[in-house]
Amino acid sequence: MTTTTHSRGIWTRALGLGLGGAAGFWVTNFAISLTPIAAEYRAALGISYLPMLAEALLAGLIIGIGVSACLLRFNGTIPTRSPILKAVLLSLIALTVATILVETAPRLLTTTNTDPRYVLIAAAFNTLRFLALGLAIGYLHRRTQNAGPERPPT
Repeated sequence: MTTTTHSRGIWTRALGLGLGGAAGFWVTNFAISLTPIAAEYRAALGISYLPMLAEALLAGLIIGIGVSACLLRFNGTIPTRSPILKAVLLSLIALTVATILVETAPRLLTTTNTDPRYVLIAAAFNTLRFLALGLAIGYLHRRTQNAGPERPPT
């Protein structure tokens, strides 16, 4: 198999796993958005509901494809045997990077009067969403690994 074909295969599989991860991310986001604390958070920060749902879908897809590509590319070097744990570990790394870029950096560069507890609420929401993304990707990856010629998927 040539490098181009192998690379194309990774991106095709990453897209499939990323779609599953995006679904987990979005469903978790939707469930969170129905809570009173999420309504308070949106009101305090002036976040519109429907655009927030669309943004969560797009963000979940981007993050899901990134986590899936890293899982497929570095599968043998991640220090655990379970594909679910590998995906969760990668999603937590993505959470850390996203927190630094999206939450921390803008707060350091601008002066805001946002209540500090909203930072903690956002961190809790993001932790749940990224965890769901990692679990979905890991589960789907495990299923595709176990489905071989002798073992059809159940």
